[in-house]
Amino acid sequence: MRAKDAVGRYGEKVAARHVEGRGWRVVDRNWRGPGGELDLVAFDGDVLVVVEVKTRRGVGFGHPAEAVTPVKLARLRRLTAGWLTAHPEVRYRSVRIDVVAVQLPRAGAARIEHLEDVA
Repeated sequence: MRAKDAVGRYGEKVAARHVEGRGWRVVDRNWRGPGGELDLVAFDGDVLVVVEVKTRRGVGFGHPAEAVTPVKLARLRRLTAGWLTAHPEVRYRSVRIDVVAVQLPRAGAARIEHLEDVA
C-alpha cells in the first residue's frame, strides 16, 4: 500500500471513530459505485449522512476540506443517489453530505474538523 493510501485509510478510521463517538451508526465504508467511492455512510438518528473524509499530514497543499470542490460535491451527490438505489431497503428522513477533515501532525493526536451539511 502506498504511503498516501495508508494515510487516507487511517484518516477514514479516525473519522469513523469520530462519528461513532457522536452516537452515529456507520452502515457502509468505502462503497464503490460508478465513478467513485463513498468513504462512510452513517446514520445520525434517522438522517442518512454520507461522510467524505479528507486527510492531510500538513497544510502545505491547503486545508484538507479545500479538496472538496464543487466538482467533487457533484460526484458525491451522484454516488449518494447510486448508494440509495443499491439499498432500497434503507429508511431515512433526509440525506446530507458532511466532510470530516483530518490533520495528522508529526506528534500528538489527529485534529478533526467536521463540516456538516455541505451539500
